[in-house]
Amino acid sequence: MTPVLKQKIIAVCDQKIAQKGDNVGLSFYAFFKNKNETPELLMEAATWWIETHKLDHFEKAVKIKKMVESL
Repeated sequence: MTPVLKQKIIAVCDQKIAQKGDNVGLSFYAFFKNKNETPELLMEAATWWIETHKLDHFEKAVKIKKMVESL
């Protein structure tokens, strides 16, 4: 995982947890705007989420943050 994506995921997880609490769920789409300006980064996130870890569409933000921090 590139450092850029890692930082982005952690920042979004922190933001969502702060707004909605530890039980908030998210999908990998949460890390991108509706108009995706970085398709390579989106594909990297999708590959990590779907192919590498076989995660469900929605996962708890705290789980995702822990997984990314451990990389």
